[in-house]
Amino acid sequence: MRKSLGLLDGAAIAASSTAATSSIGIGLGLTAGVVGLHLPAIMLLAFLPVLAIAGGYGRLNQVDPDAGSSYRWVGRTLNPWLGFLTGWVNTVGTVVFMAYTTTVTGSAIVQLLGQATVHSVAGLRLDPDSTLQCTLIGLAVLIAASLVAVRGLDLAARLQKYLLVFEYGVLLAFCGYGLFAGDQPFSLQWFNPFDIPSLSALAQGMVLAVFCYWGFESVFSVGEEVRDPRDASRAGLLALVVMMLLFLLAGTAFQRVLPLDELADNGAQGLAYFGSKLADQPLAALPLIALTLSAVASLQASVIPTARGLYAMGRDGVLGPVWTRLHAKHLTPAAGTLLITGIACVLALLSIAIPTVGDLISAAVNAIGIVVALYYALTAVASAVRFRHLLRTAPLEGLRAVVGPLLGAVVLLLVGGYLAWTFYDSADHFELSADNGWFELLVPVLMIGTGLVAAAWARWRRRSAYFLRPAGDDAAPAAPAPAA
Repeated sequence: MRKSLGLLDGAAIAASSTAATSSIGIGLGLTAGVVGLHLPAIMLLAFLPVLAIAGGYGRLNQVDPDAGSSYRWVGRTLNPWLGFLTGWVNTVGTVVFMAYTTTVTGSAIVQLLGQATVHSVAGLRLDPDSTLQCTLIGLAVLIAASLVAVRGLDLAARLQKYLLVFEYGVLLAFCGYGLFAGDQPFSLQWFNPFDIPSLSALAQGMVLAVFCYWGFESVFSVGEEVRDPRDASRAGLLALVVMMLLFLLAGTAFQRVLPLDELADNGAQGLAYFGSKLADQPLAALPLIALTLSAVASLQASVIPTARGLYAMGRDGVLGPVWTRLHAKHLTPAAGTLLITGIACVLALLSIAIPTVGDLISAAVNAIGIVVALYYALTAVASAVRFRHLLRTAPLEGLRAVVGPLLGAVVLLLVGGYLAWTFYDSADHFELSADNGWFELLVPVLMIGTGLVAAAWARWRRRSAYFLRPAGDDAAPAAPAPAA
């Protein structure tokens, strides 16, 4: 694949995949419903372990840029089974994310139509909380975004940069104004994590906040297409720091403008409601337009690293050769891009069984948050094991590549494990409902369980050489030439 990306291109892909505007627009209301008026505290608290783990990602990418990123790094350093599981849950989690973001995109478009006084089409009343209507509209956007991704990363990155400039301009303007125009009294307690109501609220709030930061590592999945490996590391860190600052600004501004009950109740329409409290039309529509563009950008930024991760897995023979087929002209993993889009479309249609957008988001975010905590932690441990010698030869580098990632891994494993236990302990029967603990726990269990089954198939049925390399073998195997 062509080395076509620089620092700003990589930062745009990482920032678009993290999708700060979407996280602010739909995630802050959900998080406020859990931690109360402590959005700034939980966003800052979650940033610390993610930042520590980002140091491990950056160091691994500098010495071994690979389209498989964490899948290859964990497999080579720790264990091939854990490496495969890391790649699998990352892929499945991203597909689930794409499926519900498809619905979120459709919901934002329906809201925009409503603000333009278009409330029905062909006699059908448009409802921004209908998963059926929103999913069908969002599917068209997902397919279009994937076709642009097939065209090449240079075009996709340029598009992402233009979208980000508009999104961040709107966020800074509205949130900056909200800090001074809001009538809710400001309190330093908003930044105090020790004032969060309970340990379970802290755990779930941490998982939701980590989910908001999820995606910065997408730049490492395009590491083979970045001209300088150091630029990928810098791009991931730059995107992560910008996300943290935006989350702190938005969390504080939201709480200055909206009472807690209004913030928690509006959920998926949080950013649009926030805008309507600060401005009249047509200016009030700008946050909703920014949310729509962010959702579109995050769909495209999600399919790009996922297709490349599957390309790496196909290259190793743990998945079929179809994932390694490159476009003859653009040299992108076109077959994988279109296949993963098709799978996300099918899952989005299945998600219609959950009746409202708010319930769908809640169920998906909690499930993805648990598996993200797992594969972040595994990658961090891989970094610590691989670079443990730095503790003797370069102690400062050892802090970034060994100690920091290990501490971040411990925090995320404790938080994810505790949240999984609270889901199990909160119900005594299974029910297809976003507030049923067993249902919420079933989703990450299925992600991990199917990963183990797929790994067994690759090991004994495909007889992939990936599983025959001993842990600690960091030499990259010779890759077969991908089919044109």
